Amino acid sequence: MKNLLANRVKTLTPSSTLAITAKAKELKEQGIDVIGLGAGEPDFNTPQNILNAAIDSMEKGLTKYTPAGGLPVLKQAIIDKLQRDNNLTYKPNEVIVGVGAKHILYTLFQVILNEGDEVIIPIPYWVSYPEQVKLAGGVPVYVEGTREQGYKITADQLRAAVTDKTKAVIINSPSNPSGMIYSRDEIAEIAAVAEEKDILIVSDEIYEKLVYNGIKHFSIAQLSDAVKARTIVVNGVAKSHSMTGWRIGYAAGDADIIKPMTDLASHSTSNATTTAQYATVEAYNGPQDTVEEMRQAFESRLEKIYPQLSAIPGFNVLKPQGAFYLLPDVAEAMAHTGYDSVDAFAADILTEANVAVIPGSGFGAPTTMRLSYATSLDLLEEAVRRIDTFVKSKWQD
Repeated sequence: MKNLLANRVKTLTPSSTLAITAKAKELKEQGIDVIGLGAGEPDFNTPQNILNAAIDSMEKGLTKYTPAGGLPVLKQAIIDKLQRDNNLTYKPNEVIVGVGAKHILYTLFQVILNEGDEVIIPIPYWVSYPEQVKLAGGVPVYVEGTREQGYKITADQLRAAVTDKTKAVIINSPSNPSGMIYSRDEIAEIAAVAEEKDILIVSDEIYEKLVYNGIKHFSIAQLSDAVKARTIVVNGVAKSHSMTGWRIGYAAGDADIIKPMTDLASHSTSNATTTAQYATVEAYNGPQDTVEEMRQAFESRLEKIYPQLSAIPGFNVLKPQGAFYLLPDVAEAMAHTGYDSVDAFAADILTEANVAVIPGSGFGAPTTMRLSYATSLDLLEEAVRRIDTFVKSKWQD
């Protein structure tokens, strides 16, 4: 039989986060007491007012197709949100609603990249960025934000990485997996390079509501009209409103980019799920107190679990400023426990300590691993205790 697969899928790397989560679920189904710190989703249910809005829309018969780019009422809710929270002004033709922020990013790369175009991706990165760029015929260009730099890249690094093939740079702040946030000054320096080199900025702001210790999120598009014009802001309600399974994300930016994204969506998804769109209208237009309650819960867990994780031998942990992840560098721990691969280290933590963590190799940071604190404090403390026991049992001086 002929080769049935397209070349574009032959180099795809499966999502490490989903793979670990699936393995942990398999062990749980076997009756093993596994604590999962892998999945990137809040452990709270979607707020009741949002659930009620979804039910109400269905009972009213609002279950038909919508415009490919999203319900007008939802676009307006997003526009109002961007004005209210970020002091950004957009028109309806500058906004597209999609099937989650992940699909929005996929669609974006499909419409802006030609074969061989380069996209600069800071390390550590969210696992899907490189794969999506490659699927669009683009070339990921990696720039390392070291632990000493707070897992962020500098303007000088960006400038050095730009070539005549560079189309865009991705900025994810707060970051998955590091939880670090670019300051306004750092953002301004990066934007200056983007203007100097005439490249697009893809600003992934999905974790904007989850920031801690008095730090405020700042969108790069807020800097100036000129920066806003070259920035595509990507966001959604998955993390902020605990709506991961509803699959609603959006992009806001230049209408000349948003229109082909909408055209492509019309041929791929038709529209984001209608019921989920009406739920998202309520998420943005309704009370926001539950958003703050969840943020406070995550911050409380961080404050309690960070020192405990940092106390594990060989775990070097920067305190995150946002999102709900910890990214310890475990190179020292691996060296003293006989591991030369973080994948093997994480695999044994799962099978021997019964804790699911994500190896940092999937984020371009092969001496790290990601732990989500989007679970109860009791489980977090037990997970850290198990990992600590595991490391100490194998430690060799």
